[in-house]
Amino acid sequence: MIEEIASVGMSVHERMTIKKNRLAPKETNGAAKRFSLVTGIHGDELDGQYICYEIVRRINEQPQHLKGIVDIYPAVNPLGVDMGNRGIPMFDLDMNRVFPGSDNGAMAEYAASKVISDLIGSDLCLDLHSSNIFIKEIPQVRVNEENVHRLLPYAKLLNADLVWIYSSITILDATLAYSLNKLGVPALVCEMGVGLRIDRELCHQVIDGIFNLMKTLGIWSGETKSVKTPLICVEGDVNVLRSDASGIFVSRRKGLGDVKAGELIGEVVEPITGTVLQEFTAPCDGVVFTLREHPVVYRGDMIARVHGGLHE
Repeated sequence: MIEEIASVGMSVHERMTIKKNRLAPKETNGAAKRFSLVTGIHGDELDGQYICYEIVRRINEQPQHLKGIVDIYPAVNPLGVDMGNRGIPMFDLDMNRVFPGSDNGAMAEYAASKVISDLIGSDLCLDLHSSNIFIKEIPQVRVNEENVHRLLPYAKLLNADLVWIYSSITILDATLAYSLNKLGVPALVCEMGVGLRIDRELCHQVIDGIFNLMKTLGIWSGETKSVKTPLICVEGDVNVLRSDASGIFVSRRKGLGDVKAGELIGEVVEPITGTVLQEFTAPCDGVVFTLREHPVVYRGDMIARVHGGLHE
């Protein structure tokens, strides 16, 4: 059932409308679990659009296996999705910096407050993100260390390659996940892929994890695939490689994944002189879980993240 969550008037008789699709069994009791899937907070992150489509399609194909409520929010920033804009167009505003919002606030704050209000009561919320247009991410779940004991068991079910437990010092308290966790709704963040693209292989990896998670919650009774045991990444495990020069980055890898210490990851080159300005090699045995996608780089730009811990 398609429901309208928020509708805000705009100029020239237009409206910004945020919708959700509620999937529920024909008969439910008050004890039915509720899982919420949110994506499209950033309009240039499109993997979530495909994942929402596939989740709805599979559930509709086998509705007899649905034992709880699944709420799908495919485009929380519909104007951004329409234009492929990361933020809210015209306002140059990152919507993931205005939660929990305010009923009496400006357009973005009002919309954010309506989304939060509608998500209250979920047994678990998954906030899906792609990366931006500059870097590609391996499927990973990010968990704030304040909530690790509550969220880590769920994060391990999502078929991600890595679970990144990050410091409370680095969190942004105006994000959707932070706001929901503070309000008592368990919320995970999943990052994957690259901006303005859909990687079907990575999407299906995460989709398998979502159905596995829903089965554990008692929401789905159909068949599910076995999932990966993720690496657990904690403070000090992440090696960040940044460019010391401006130029063109040329990757020497076929993709993300395992790497050996000293292995060449890529180079920044100077086209006009035909010279290599900087080489990037793996500092340790580990996993390249973030890799530069956009070739043009400037001094200080991130080239890669390498997980070098041994936590499993």
